[in-house]
Amino acid sequence: MSTGKRLFEYAKTSRKTIITGLLLLVVAVAAELTGPFIAKAIIDRHIAGVVEPWYETTEQPNAIQYNGQWIIREYYAEAPETKEPVGQFVQIGTQFYWAEDVLPVGQQSYEDGAIVVEGDQTTTRVDASPLNGSEVLAFYAPEGPKIMGWLAFYFGLILIAMFFQYGQNFLLKKSANRIIQRLRVDVFAHLSRLPVRFFDNLPAGKVVSRVTNDTEAIRELYVAVLSNFFTSGIYMTGIYIALFLLSPQLATYSLLLIPVLTLWIIVYRKFASSYNHQIRSKISEINGDMNENIQGMTMIQAFRREAFRKERFEKMNKEYYDAQNKMLRLNSLMSHNLTWVLRNLVLAMIIWAAAGGMTGSLGSVLSLGALYAFVDYVTRLFEPLNNIVNQLSNLEQARVSGERVFKLMDEPGVDVQDDEVSRLKGEVAFEKVTFGYKESEPVLKEIQFHAKPGETIALVGHTGSGKSSIMNLLFRFYDAQQGEILLDGKEIRSYSPQAIRSHMGIVLQDPYLFTGTIGSNIAMDDPSMSRETIEEALKAVGGDSVFQHLELGIDEPVKEKGSTLSSGQRQLISFARALAADPSILVLDEATSNIDTETESIIQHGLNVLKKGRTTFVIAHRLSTIRDADQILVLDAGRIVEQGNHDELMEKNGSYAQMYRLQKQKRAG
Repeated sequence: MSTGKRLFEYAKTSRKTIITGLLLLVVAVAAELTGPFIAKAIIDRHIAGVVEPWYETTEQPNAIQYNGQWIIREYYAEAPETKEPVGQFVQIGTQFYWAEDVLPVGQQSYEDGAIVVEGDQTTTRVDASPLNGSEVLAFYAPEGPKIMGWLAFYFGLILIAMFFQYGQNFLLKKSANRIIQRLRVDVFAHLSRLPVRFFDNLPAGKVVSRVTNDTEAIRELYVAVLSNFFTSGIYMTGIYIALFLLSPQLATYSLLLIPVLTLWIIVYRKFASSYNHQIRSKISEINGDMNENIQGMTMIQAFRREAFRKERFEKMNKEYYDAQNKMLRLNSLMSHNLTWVLRNLVLAMIIWAAAGGMTGSLGSVLSLGALYAFVDYVTRLFEPLNNIVNQLSNLEQARVSGERVFKLMDEPGVDVQDDEVSRLKGEVAFEKVTFGYKESEPVLKEIQFHAKPGETIALVGHTGSGKSSIMNLLFRFYDAQQGEILLDGKEIRSYSPQAIRSHMGIVLQDPYLFTGTIGSNIAMDDPSMSRETIEEALKAVGGDSVFQHLELGIDEPVKEKGSTLSSGQRQLISFARALAADPSILVLDEATSNIDTETESIIQHGLNVLKKGRTTFVIAHRLSTIRDADQILVLDAGRIVEQGNHDELMEKNGSYAQMYRLQKQKRAG
């Protein structure tokens, strides 16, 4: 499914709100676009309309008294065709006159008490007299209340338009926010479904960029782009309807704007798509680099690499700046500049037509009021046109961001399941297991061992020997390419990852703590875990004596990654977290390598408590901590080269014995 269709599917989730908003928008546009028609009526009926034949009448509404007689405009007169006009109200330049007869069509001027009208073939003189200010106002007196009525009506329409504009704006943007809320929830939920290998290959900063920056760009699509497109489309439709009502001939010519706009959009998108891909890619790289810099600031400063990292960041920032400038040049060229040229061309065409350019007769195409309304509508036409053009950049950004987000959501994942299995006994067997992060490069080769419930299995070996890979398979972060892993005699793939992990606990060399409190980190925000369970777990690993000086106890705040706690304190919390979960299988991944001697002595008893009744796997560099292990597996290059307990391996005098004696000598020295 294309990006556009998928974005449309998300829009359909709020279709009721969107449709309601669009209906309100139609009403608001209809109310607002009546303005030029009202102006046309005021100009043609009540301003320019006064300049027409007048008839003798009796005192009545809309009649005025002039030269001792009551007269009324042709527009208000009853059956004027049966009467002879008594004269005509005339304006020449800024001066007003009363002509004793109706004037023919032609060029008018006032000379020696008469108005001279020069036609195509003849010249006509009609006696006339100038009007003073009070007399002119008298002729316009009947129009004042009517003009005020039109203005009051227009003001009422504006209030209605404001109300419906508020409603449509609120509903469309509310639906946009709701759509993005759903999208972000779906993206985050999908992240939980992705295998660990995905996060191994994609930096955290780039993932965050897709969840935040890219979805924010998509939000602009629904909040600004589509809202503007809908609004502009309805406005343009309403304006064209009005233009055709005013002058079908001129309106037909103005339709040429549509193919011009279409071609405009096609050309723009051709270039903008490439530029926006560069922009989104560069901002993602910047986020990834920033994440590395912040996470590794201690190392950067310790090894005095500030200048290098600064140069690296400046290079990426410069590339992002260049990509933005390409987009800026495109927008500058194809936004206001082109709309300004098009608007002036259209207005020039209207003026030419109104001057008789299409028929050769002045004023034969549009009346004064119609000309005003037509120009007003054409001017308004370019406002939504500008809005569409100005949103093309956001449209392309949203489309590119949508591609990136949906590419993330298309990554194959495993559904998070809520199924549960009865408590595992903790029997683990690896049967000739071969595994590689890349299938062509195995890191484990025919691994075979059997751990009975309650046993402690230690894994030792040099870096890269495969110790952590065994644990990754046990937790089903990865699946083996060959062989079988059995839990309580059952193939591990027959369990869902969530089912087996609910009976496993892990303590890492560098434990990860979340923002919250000591208690929330131990419970991992599990609401079903009681405060007593948390406190007992912390006490069992010796943490009560370490944390007793804290004023808030287990409610003491923990900042990001536990930066305010010592490595020993973080490790104690990690031990308590594992104990509180009460797992059947426990993994200690070099869990005591970062613990100082004093803290290690505190938690050693807790470790013994923690391991009771559980199958425990220990990855350790300190061989002195695994002397009591039931089995010690010595790995080298992905194979088990020695296997047995401490005494048995020391008797063999192999790799394990050499490593043990070497460590013992270093401690003694």
